[in-house]
Amino acid sequence: MHLTRRDCFRWGSAALATAGLSACATHTTTASSARTADAAGTGFQRKRLGPATITAVSDGVSRRPLDASFVRNAPLAQVQATLAAQKLPTTHIDVPYTCYVIETQGKRYLLDTGFADNGGAGTGLLHTHLRAAGIPPESIDTIILSHLHGDHINGLRRKSGELVYPQATVYVAQPEMAFWGDDARMQAAPEAARGGFQNVRRVFNGYPQDKLKLFAPGTRIDGVIDTLPAVGHTPGHTAIAIGSGKDRFTFIADTTNYPYLFVRHPSWHVMFDMNPEQAAATRQALLAQLAKEGGWVGGFHFPLPGFGHIHTRSDGFDWVT
Repeated sequence: MHLTRRDCFRWGSAALATAGLSACATHTTTASSARTADAAGTGFQRKRLGPATITAVSDGVSRRPLDASFVRNAPLAQVQATLAAQKLPTTHIDVPYTCYVIETQGKRYLLDTGFADNGGAGTGLLHTHLRAAGIPPESIDTIILSHLHGDHINGLRRKSGELVYPQATVYVAQPEMAFWGDDARMQAAPEAARGGFQNVRRVFNGYPQDKLKLFAPGTRIDGVIDTLPAVGHTPGHTAIAIGSGKDRFTFIADTTNYPYLFVRHPSWHVMFDMNPEQAAATRQALLAQLAKEGGWVGGFHFPLPGFGHIHTRSDGFDWVT
């Protein structure tokens, strides 16, 4: 496996994200603007779509200073101008972590898990907000993971090693587990990138095998939850959807990072995408499809209320709540 200096930098960024070392922040804070908090301050928002109820639940918000490294293929001044045009700060980004619970056919499905007690200040709030929404964490039946970066999987296991959802079945995409679970690939990776592989082992080594299920992206889980290949951010990154037409909800996870930058400019490369060219192509195609279909859309780094529609612009898209 040939690794360039660019690979080392990108894998290093991905490793930080996977290890849950507050990769999107060097300073953390609670939500500080209307774009990062729900109006009622409850930490969740709920929507009924057909026979399903979907709840967006915040695990918290972290703040990272904005510098030229965040968007790899656009000048910092252009990035700042994009934020200023939307009346957002230009010196930092308040990065949300938003999970979703789908309730349908008598079951509760949690999409991604946040940090638990593995993140920085201002994170790890998922259970507080689940309870506020009337969803006891122990009532989660199934967890579907979009990919295996730390801010998405660390909520499965606390620092002590204790399982957070011992009764829930956990679904992981086959190509994602194959990539991160490959010992030879971990050894061939640059030192800075190995933390990502090691964190996957921390979370999943010794996990009860009867509670882990692999799926092929593109298949349907329990006959009701659609999985959509959305590779580029990671090798097995997967979007998750339910319903149809105007009553369809699609969780695009990290297909985009901060929506006010990467929905508006889908060709931009966030520093955490492992294959940025492929990620940009996936982003463009999926956003175009979602704009055409007109259903509801949310993402892991989308702020509450967590539900919006994709609208087409002359040079990209907008996420409109």
